[in-house]
Amino acid sequence: MKLRATEYEIFGRTALITLNRPNRGNAWTGRLDAELRWCLQKADQAEEVRVIVLTGAGERFCVGGDSQALQSHVEKGHYDNGLSGALDTAGSETIAKPGYGFDERFDAPFASHFGLSKPLIAAINGAAAGIGLALACFTDLRFASAGAKLTTAHGKLGLPAEYGLSWILPRLVGVTRAMDILLTSRVVLAEEALEIGLINQVHPAEDLLAATLDYAETLASSVAAGSLRATRRQVYLDLHGDVGQSVAESVSLLEEMMRGDEYNQGVRALLNKEAPDF
Repeated sequence: MKLRATEYEIFGRTALITLNRPNRGNAWTGRLDAELRWCLQKADQAEEVRVIVLTGAGERFCVGGDSQALQSHVEKGHYDNGLSGALDTAGSETIAKPGYGFDERFDAPFASHFGLSKPLIAAINGAAAGIGLALACFTDLRFASAGAKLTTAHGKLGLPAEYGLSWILPRLVGVTRAMDILLTSRVVLAEEALEIGLINQVHPAEDLLAATLDYAETLASSVAAGSLRATRRQVYLDLHGDVGQSVAESVSLLEEMMRGDEYNQGVRALLNKEAPDF
């Protein structure tokens, strides 16, 4: 696919995907959606990639649905942020569905991130609103630039909570805090988001991407790829199961993975009191 609204780069063992519509605040369109899916699938299938980082070009992460597109929705009488399945201007190729097929409960936009085989980290370099906030929330970890503005935005457009925010936000920050953010559609600064657990780290804008890539490379070099894949999928499956299922599944995974090369390598490194080279 020819990329016009995104960029795809490799840094070490990290794939960096950049939303690349800075003149529009990286606002969401069908084209951007199709390209992002393609990039995620490419990164998830690439053997050399261990971790995926997602960020925005310019000073904003993603300001939500493109305002021009939102006006057309008013005229058409229906709301569509590009996730309906239309390829828009991206071409005649079939839209990629990265993460689909792992568990049918996750076979939906953004929820499908749970089915990816590699950690997905958001480097929120500025404003994240509406669908942009949903995109960030459905990553595994979120780092943000100081002062970045986060908002659900939907309430001031007369809309419901978008794309699973009503499911994911209570699980990230608790029901009470999520209700405040969802009902008011107020702006939450990165510093408050860090305090309530919505964000993992806050960095000066000029340091954000480097810090995120450094974290990603640390994951890639110090943790076995099989462990990264299994652990993140355990977490998302356990959110939909019960404690007994979680324990049983972890025992099954232990028995399977202890027969693998990564476990042998990890034990050898432990006995030799050295860092494993995964």
